Amino acid sequence: MSTEPAKKKHLVCAIYTRKSTTEGLDQDFSSLDNQREAAENYIKSQQHEGWTASNELYDDGGFTGANIERPALQKLLNDIKAGKINCVVVYKVDRLSRSLLDFSQLLEFFDKHNVAFVSITQHFNTNTSMGRLTLNILLSFAQFEREIISERTRDKLGAARKRGQWLGGRPPFGYAYNPNEKCKIVIDPDTAEIVRKVFNLYLEKNSALEVAQAMNDGGYRTSSWTTKAGKLIGDKKYSLTRVIYMLKNQAYIGKVDYKGQIYPGLWPAIIDEKTWKKVHERLEEHRKERKALRNAECTGLLSKVIKCKACGTAMVHAYVLKKGHHKYRYYYCSNALKRGKTECAIRYVNAQALEDSVERFLRGAIANTKNLPIGAEAEAILSPVWETLFFEEKRRIIRTLIANADFDAQTNTIGMVLAGSTERLEFNSAIKKIHAPTRDGQARQLAKEPSVRKTLLLAHQLEQHLALGKIKDLSQASAWMGISHSRLSHIIGLLNLSPAIQAEIMSEDSTSLSNIPEHKLRNISAEADWNEQAILWQKLKQTIA
Repeated sequence: MSTEPAKKKHLVCAIYTRKSTTEGLDQDFSSLDNQREAAENYIKSQQHEGWTASNELYDDGGFTGANIERPALQKLLNDIKAGKINCVVVYKVDRLSRSLLDFSQLLEFFDKHNVAFVSITQHFNTNTSMGRLTLNILLSFAQFEREIISERTRDKLGAARKRGQWLGGRPPFGYAYNPNEKCKIVIDPDTAEIVRKVFNLYLEKNSALEVAQAMNDGGYRTSSWTTKAGKLIGDKKYSLTRVIYMLKNQAYIGKVDYKGQIYPGLWPAIIDEKTWKKVHERLEEHRKERKALRNAECTGLLSKVIKCKACGTAMVHAYVLKKGHHKYRYYYCSNALKRGKTECAIRYVNAQALEDSVERFLRGAIANTKNLPIGAEAEAILSPVWETLFFEEKRRIIRTLIANADFDAQTNTIGMVLAGSTERLEFNSAIKKIHAPTRDGQARQLAKEPSVRKTLLLAHQLEQHLALGKIKDLSQASAWMGISHSRLSHIIGLLNLSPAIQAEIMSEDSTSLSNIPEHKLRNISAEADWNEQAILWQKLKQTIA
């Protein structure tokens, strides 16, 4: 038997050092140097075990231990992957990480690559089970300490906000930073006048969009600043969202919003309380109006399909509603919505006319395109069954068949590229421009609407309220609306009409519809077969013609 001593395993040890701040790093002997020297001395004491220190430096100065996004640590991990390192030596455990989760992942990484971990001041390494236990305990306390510090910092900042202090950062537009003042920010006379102009314009025009348009027409721009890298931030045209943000900013009345609670600030107000109250009363009125219009049916057949050719932005489908009875649908450019009508030639395009034009052209394009594969979707739009399909299915088919489409308001031209094709097709739509209906105009138009159309719209509103749980049943709706239960049953029964008949009622000429009595429609809706309904509907129209 050989008496020759066993050969010691050679371990290349990487020394990792870290300091959270950059303070003192330019000194001749910094904290990083101190950590490295102590680690080198420890490695020398283990020379009999085959330990040697790597010549590479792994120093992270000015990096937090809360994450592993540190350049020297990433370099160390890459060298471990390359098999250059057998052991990682640190001065203290928290120099590697203060996060228990990150540290446990690093340990798994070390184990996977057969790399030992040693902390020289805490006298343990991961080669022993006791060392692993001690590591987890120490790291738990390190993370606990970090969380306590974070909680104290949040509490301190919260207390400062409640006292009305400005906590730093870029001051709101209208203010300037002044470190000599107790509140740290003061009114900037030039930009504060612009803030007052925005508030006064809103009271005058009663529309945030018109305020944005007026500001842009006047040559005003949003606040701007230059980063350290020389990049210009801001200096843009006013948009609807920018105006709304300014109108809701509590800082302009000298107050601070902290977690939903309003506290008085130490800085002077730009806007007086009376003006602020008037503006927010109107904002609340407009918010209620928008909420009333918000409806699951507000998606158009060409939503997310048609774009404005002039701007390249999406055309948005919308409608105006008068007392829940009649809907006026239209498309408009989203750029005009954000920055005003002067930004785009498109005003309002009749939704039904635009959709009908696209449908007609799409049928002709599919029928005349020889190389385009005809699938089930193409067959559906070419066949009479198209008129009986539900809206969601129609919209799915349209989006399947059209790769992209745009509308040119100047030439009244619709451009289109079919799915599976690269050829751009164009045609003149002959769509007349319309103006957004005013409140008075809506009321006059509504008075002309036939009774059966208004009743069918009311039926859809009832169905939606029931589906959303806004009303529990027709009994509750009866008490709420002051309409008898039997009458509501008759109204909602019209939803049994086929989709094709309902679509005709919505789009048919008002004069012919005015002669159709509701009880005749109820007789048709009682028929379960839609084909039979279609026959009865045609007979009814011939009778009243």
